[in-house]
Amino acid sequence: MGFFDRLKNGLLKTKSLIVDKIDNVFKMFTKVDEELFDELEELLISADIGVNTTEKILDELRESVIDNKIKEPEAVKEELFSILRRMIGEHEPLDLSTKPAVILVIGVNGVGKTTSIGKIANDLKSKGKKVVVAAADTFRAAAAEQLTVWCERAGVDIIKQAQGADPASVVFDAINAVKSRSADVLIIDTAGRLHNKKNLMDELAKIDRVIRRELPSAAKDTLLVLDATTGQNAIYQAKEFKGASEITGLILTKLDGTAKGGIVISIREELGIPVKFIGVGEQIDDMKPFNASEFASALFER
Repeated sequence: MGFFDRLKNGLLKTKSLIVDKIDNVFKMFTKVDEELFDELEELLISADIGVNTTEKILDELRESVIDNKIKEPEAVKEELFSILRRMIGEHEPLDLSTKPAVILVIGVNGVGKTTSIGKIANDLKSKGKKVVVAAADTFRAAAAEQLTVWCERAGVDIIKQAQGADPASVVFDAINAVKSRSADVLIIDTAGRLHNKKNLMDELAKIDRVIRRELPSAAKDTLLVLDATTGQNAIYQAKEFKGASEITGLILTKLDGTAKGGIVISIREELGIPVKFIGVGEQIDDMKPFNASEFASALFER
């Protein structure tokens, strides 16, 4: 089964909650009125699209209905799907314009950060890239060991030190390894704690200084890993991390186990941060770069 088919299967719960229920709502109405919009509001919020984003969607839909003199519920439905597709946004790939390029991965413990790094490393290697991973989450017990297992599966090098070591020191060693091995991409794991934002900011700032000093011209992405099953809590996490780091993209995990795939729309609209990778399973090839048109087709194709 190809990745698109796995994506379609993974989005079945979300599709049932959003698309199928929208279809059912419009079957109940023979005219376009506020009662219809009230039903849509309740449905979209329940699908974890969020209150603010839902209001924007419905405001745009109302304007379109008025401007285009839409009278038939079926035509309103197609306009709604068009708005939702547009809000998913466009595909924005990683910046791999330099050799090496740097990918800094952040996120709270439990969201799938370690597995995501292994899967992204595998995806990049499959495209001919030589990858080195820095195990700079020295705070959590067994973090480096778990990451080592995934790097072995992907067939990429890992640089690590003992638990409790200075994360910036690990990054320094990894950069030297990248230079000596002429690697294309350095992926850096970081500690997944958010309870003390100042410590997190200080740690990320220290890592960033090492990168800027040792690889001053390197392209750099900072990717935040979010668990799709947490719904609107993922928005909260993103806002907190956004205050601590300049996030360039999101990794959305566990889309296959949730009905909350609508979070993709909410995240893009509320935070303006593109989704760069999505995961739909536990296997090493179950994470791929986010393709907006594929995602929209998998979700809205009927």
